[in-house]
Amino acid sequence: MNETPRIRAPELPANLDWFNVSQPLTLASQRGKVVLLDFWTYCCINCMHVLPDLRYLEKKYPTTLTVIGIHSPKFENERDPAQLQKAINRYHIQHPIANDPAFQVWRAYGIKAWPSVIFIDPEGYVIGVLRGEGRRKQLDELIAQYTQIAADKGQLLEAKTALTPRPEPSTLLSFPGKVLATRSSLYIADSGRNRILETHHDGRIKRIFGSGSAGLLDAQGDEAMFDNPQGMVVVGDFLYVADVGNHAIRRVHLKSGEVMTLAGTGRQGRYVADHFRDPQEAELNSPWDLAYYDGNLYIAMAGQHQIWRINLNHQAIERYAGSGREDIVDGPLESACFAQPSGLAALEERLFVADAETSAVREVEINRAVVSTVVGKGLFDFGDRSGVGREARLQHPLGIAVDPERNALWLADTYNSKIKRIDVRTSQVSTFKIGAKLNEPGGLSLYRNTLFIADTNNHQIVALDLHSRHTEIVNVREQG
Repeated sequence: MNETPRIRAPELPANLDWFNVSQPLTLASQRGKVVLLDFWTYCCINCMHVLPDLRYLEKKYPTTLTVIGIHSPKFENERDPAQLQKAINRYHIQHPIANDPAFQVWRAYGIKAWPSVIFIDPEGYVIGVLRGEGRRKQLDELIAQYTQIAADKGQLLEAKTALTPRPEPSTLLSFPGKVLATRSSLYIADSGRNRILETHHDGRIKRIFGSGSAGLLDAQGDEAMFDNPQGMVVVGDFLYVADVGNHAIRRVHLKSGEVMTLAGTGRQGRYVADHFRDPQEAELNSPWDLAYYDGNLYIAMAGQHQIWRINLNHQAIERYAGSGREDIVDGPLESACFAQPSGLAALEERLFVADAETSAVREVEINRAVVSTVVGKGLFDFGDRSGVGREARLQHPLGIAVDPERNALWLADTYNSKIKRIDVRTSQVSTFKIGAKLNEPGGLSLYRNTLFIADTNNHQIVALDLHSRHTEIVNVREQG
């Protein structure tokens, strides 16, 4: 009986840019260890979901497993090595990364989609490819099996991969993702430090919510714990927070400073359509931003390509819009498709969505229960072009704010590192030229004539005067 021929893993090209290591790795140098090649691109929410699984496996098999991230960039901006380094630091990645902008490794291994993990045994042969997320248990079992086989053959190599990370400079803010301006306060999602800052508009800190360590803990003020908090909205006496890493919606009582979990269990869910009477029993999927309208809290459920909502009177949570398929499809709420919605804003019975993976802006007419596209064309149609509606091009926008006075939308065109203005009546998209050089801005909030910008990769908040176009860095600091 003929055995299926084993396939030797193709060696990695010598011309790749490497990160987190002092010199390029070869697969030959890793013989005796299990190797996982993680094909990813840093924009992709599904790729982000794989990272905690890899972290778990690296911790469990510190000397017999080598994880190598093969970064195969989707967007033009992601090809830039400096931007990739920022993403590595933002996601706290602790394994070697090779940048593959020409898709050499991708083609050599026949990869079809992100994320995909190639499993290579200690003898250097490809065992298979695991596509998509949620593969922790399967990978764990395979690693245990093949390390035991190698040990029995006397072929197991135990050696920890030496890492040489390039950390960010020490700054008070770390990758702030979103910002929220109210009459009396500025709320900053200090995402890289897993906390929320409440400051004056000039940046003087009033209070801090979150200890700075990643976790899910309801407690008072800075004793509580968040994990990569992002979008926020204030309703009455409460600040609501999209707690992405915890797959939860948190609520801060602004009078007492108490933090509690409104929705989510701390575990990632993958529901296509569901309704929960008790939001704390719902497993959410990377909620990224929030908006409030008429008693309902709307949630950009980025990990599930949907919009969900919580009725704040009855507390029930439900899927509101989106089939769950990642695409750009207009129509009735249930059949419409989104692609990693990451920014939300409500204006006059309309919900505007920054739909990141299609580089689009979508509109949900709440009363008519229908979704339409303001800007955007498809999953791989992106760029940096002004124009009317679908003639314009964006690149992975993450933040959006409404401006009723000017009848406009303000957009954080994140991967173009620009601020765009969209005329609500005509859908004309134009670049709003300012003096500041932004770096992947992730969030916007408008108060009167000041647009506050979460300048994520520059670790700062920028205040933009819409009249003068003058920009000023908000001096976030302790009281005194």
